[in-house]
Amino acid sequence: METPHQGTALFHLPGLFEFYDLYAAFLPLYCAHREYFYDWCAIGSIYGAPSDCLWAGGRVEYSDRTPREVLALTREYGISARLTLSNSLLRPEHLTDPDCNALCRLFQEQNDPQNGAIVHAELLTQYLKKNYPSLYLVSSTTKVLTDFNDLQRELARPEFRYVVPDFRLNRAFDRLAALPQSQKDKVEFLCNECCWFGCTERRACYEAVSRKNLGLPGPEHYCSAPGAADGYRFSRAMANPGFIGIKAIRDTYLPRGFTQFKIEGRGLGSALILEFLLHYLTKPEYQLAVREELYLDTMLDLF
Repeated sequence: METPHQGTALFHLPGLFEFYDLYAAFLPLYCAHREYFYDWCAIGSIYGAPSDCLWAGGRVEYSDRTPREVLALTREYGISARLTLSNSLLRPEHLTDPDCNALCRLFQEQNDPQNGAIVHAELLTQYLKKNYPSLYLVSSTTKVLTDFNDLQRELARPEFRYVVPDFRLNRAFDRLAALPQSQKDKVEFLCNECCWFGCTERRACYEAVSRKNLGLPGPEHYCSAPGAADGYRFSRAMANPGFIGIKAIRDTYLPRGFTQFKIEGRGLGSALILEFLLHYLTKPEYQLAVREELYLDTMLDLF
């Protein structure tokens, strides 16, 4: 029988730039009233990128917040900041982009706590490793690692502190349980994906965002998967076979030695991000209090 692994679930939250105002209101509450929140989990990082970031991918964030502003917030609360540099279509000439390099220098310099980067392109992985070695690297879910053998090869790479597999491997428990603990520590599960479990267009969707960020020509991507036209629905995500909720984290994943969990949500709006914060971090009896604090006491406009 597998020995239970005692650990804290670390959540990696979306919208470092886009949802700055929400986090600026939420984090003081989170720190001042820890009794409102589960004691078996914590915030591991907040991830995102400026809207004009050439190396960005996955989703596009829109915000007028500066990198120094977001870093000041994460440093105040001791939370790691991650840059989503997951553009899959980068070419060597893109590596000299002055704004992206300045961004990485800043995130590397303000390294308390240590900051990181989520990457896809191999040439960027090697470039960051060489030029910004203080940034830890996360292998992006935009690689769409649906084959477990591919996941194992990625986990074996020393460049990556964490690897985010495709959500369709979330419940491959037989093979996940057989991983050595050193690799279990690196698996970062995408919890709340709403995409159809049988979707074959995820790679094309991510590549469309990468093309847009680079200003490359190409057709607009319109996903034809069931439910795609309705946009994101948390209720639909909860019904997804790959969904990981708090009960599963506490009763299944933590005892098996897995502690890293990613919450998606860039581009979904602050009101929905608050629902994620309530579901994953907040005890049910305090969820109304947290809503009231954010809606009423701070007058935060979430709509």
